[in-house]
Amino acid sequence: MIGSLLTILATALSLLVVDIVFPGVDLANFPAAIIAALAIGLVNGFIKPVISTLSLPINFLSLGAFSLVVNGLCFWLASLFVPGFRVAGLLSFILAPVLLSLVNTFINNYFVEKYPGQMSVEGYSEQAKLEEQ
Repeated sequence: MIGSLLTILATALSLLVVDIVFPGVDLANFPAAIIAALAIGLVNGFIKPVISTLSLPINFLSLGAFSLVVNGLCFWLASLFVPGFRVAGLLSFILAPVLLSLVNTFINNYFVEKYPGQMSVEGYSEQAKLEEQ
């Protein structure tokens, strides 16, 4: 439970960084960032697998470059559901999800080191179990 809340918080903080870097990404306030983090998680969990599967031939032909478009589409789609969150411009559409992913990785790694029992990162839990024994 706390791990999920920390993940949402990390994504919201990452969205605020993306809002600062890209002028085409606009967040009204921190509550909008939290709701946007939830929307991005839901879109990535439910809609992105369908879009990725349908675009597999194009992704194969483009040697994986089309996945940037799929990520941008999901990022933009999440912005449609959240008032106070807007994505405009091609640069923001393509590069903002990349920056979001990078910043989110750093913040999540910080939370994993700070709260090792609460966060579950692949491979980390086995390492923590080995260190406890």
